[in-house]
Amino acid sequence: MSGAITRRALAAGLTGGLAAAGSARATAPAPRRVVSLNPCLDVILVQVADRPQIAALSHYARDPENSSVGAAGRGLAITYESAEEVVALRPDLVLMARHSSPATRAALQRLGVKAELFGVPESVDASLEQVTRVAAAVGRPQRGAALVARIRAAIAAAAPAPGEARLSAIVYQSSGFASAEGTLMDEMMRRAGLDNAAGRYGLRRTGNIPLEALVADPPDVILAGQPKAGAPTWAERVLTHPALGRLSRKVHAAPFPQRLMFCGGPVLIETAALLAQTRRDALAAGAGRARG
Repeated sequence: MSGAITRRALAAGLTGGLAAAGSARATAPAPRRVVSLNPCLDVILVQVADRPQIAALSHYARDPENSSVGAAGRGLAITYESAEEVVALRPDLVLMARHSSPATRAALQRLGVKAELFGVPESVDASLEQVTRVAAAVGRPQRGAALVARIRAAIAAAAPAPGEARLSAIVYQSSGFASAEGTLMDEMMRRAGLDNAAGRYGLRRTGNIPLEALVADPPDVILAGQPKAGAPTWAERVLTHPALGRLSRKVHAAPFPQRLMFCGGPVLIETAALLAQTRRDALAAGAGRARG
């Protein structure tokens, strides 16, 4: 009997301790100075945090070709991910990705700077979970829930109607870069009624597809990146190659900004809308009829 009472007492004490810890976390003050070191975390942070909470974003926030932060990031400080820059900002929370600078991560850990580490989401559910985590970390869980609801609604609105034709497609970027099965982009394409054709060119994850392979066996739709203004870089030359231009007369071609390629979170709202509109435009133009 005494042993049973002891076990019950221990269990009650443990439960009470866990509840108290959870309550402490729930009532902990929101961080006042948050630094993000990753462009995909930047775009979530500006949506869920109070602006005065944001001490700095990553330097990508100033690059419109690679960031979807846009006007929300104007006027905010940036860092180039060095420990010296981050520490000088006196943050009480740093958001970083697993591929952030190992030296900076190690330095912040030695100095006792609180940090949250995030992976790269490879599915819609994982991306929405990341939104929830960032919002909770900055003390704004309700905004996270509202943003998740908006993203879910946008993805649902992009889905094809029952019985509507699906089309094969490739998202084609600088150097022929594309995403294959098992990636967030692949899932977004499928949800919008576009079947990712990367696998038929031998691509198993993310990588480059030779332009020759695309010309020899084109999909119904090519969503091509757009080179920067001025002279294209060597990597961008594939996007201005005459063969790709000629191919666009045989298949449905549409622009797809590179800034939509790599991040989830609120970026998925624009991604879903663009993929769905491209599918509708392609069907209206007769894409896919030759296969049928």
